[in-house]
Amino acid sequence: MKVITARNIQKLIATTGIESFFDRLIAALEQDFRHWHDFRKSSRHATHYAQGVIELMPCASGRYYAFKYVNGHPGNTPLGKLSVIAIGQLSDALTGYPLLLADMTLLTAFRTAATSALAAKYLARPDAETLAIIGTGAQAEFQVLGFKRLFPLKEIRYYDKAPQAMAKFAHNLENSGFLLTPADSVRAAIRQADIVITATAAHGRQRLFGLQDLAPGTHLNAIGGDRPGKTELPAELLEAVKIAVEYLPQSLAEGEVQQCAADRVHAELWELTAGIKPGRESREEITLFDSVGFALEDYSALRLLYELASEHSLGEELEILPEPADPKDLFGLFNPNRAG
Repeated sequence: MKVITARNIQKLIATTGIESFFDRLIAALEQDFRHWHDFRKSSRHATHYAQGVIELMPCASGRYYAFKYVNGHPGNTPLGKLSVIAIGQLSDALTGYPLLLADMTLLTAFRTAATSALAAKYLARPDAETLAIIGTGAQAEFQVLGFKRLFPLKEIRYYDKAPQAMAKFAHNLENSGFLLTPADSVRAAIRQADIVITATAAHGRQRLFGLQDLAPGTHLNAIGGDRPGKTELPAELLEAVKIAVEYLPQSLAEGEVQQCAADRVHAELWELTAGIKPGRESREEITLFDSVGFALEDYSALRLLYELASEHSLGEELEILPEPADPKDLFGLFNPNRAG
């Protein structure tokens, strides 16, 4: 089994370049979403604690079985720990043997941004130049660079209630070629923006802005609401916009759409990529991608990582599993009379 560490992934990105990696990941996601019915899918299994959540996210095709272990512990940051870490495994569906075990903390950030950009390909205006992001935590830079691969972005407006988070964001993107515009409020950031990303970490029902604060033709990418009882947008806004989600059963439990009826959802993402349903139909309509993160995206990311690991001789082969000479004689590995 090949083991890929976070350092291996850093080295891979340094070799391929962030732009090329995003391009290949977006393409892999689009390919897999277009083959939606080839996958065995389910909502993630979540175990909730007072301090956070631990989740298992499985997805399988006829060729591979993939799953991700991921947590969400907002209180980790003051302890000097990440609030989200993840580990993923890709297995051979024919034998059940694991092929790859990898850090997915970095991959999750990339795949979340790549999925957002893919949805926007169908829902946002293709000439979008101004992007506003609310919440400049660990996901923010990935989102901006992912969208950059598909849109001619010029100005990035950003707001976070934590000044240090805004300073970090500006420092990381200072040589990215964007006009970086800090805002002193949510409304100032989103005013006349073509694309608005909400990526806050606060628990509970939030109301970051209302429908009246958005310009006609805005595309919303809501990624902060990702568990029951956690939302960023008001229910009345959901009644007035075109909504797409990843996997409806999971989104109704965890996304912004937990606040409305299922028939308010226009499409799942696969229906847009496969051309089953239309995306944006006019320059004036307001669209929303209500993203909570779905296991198919992790499958795509692990599949791509497995390909790239082979291309670039990345990672280390570890003999973790037993290998008896006779597969029916597992106990023989403990037989003191066995020669050798």
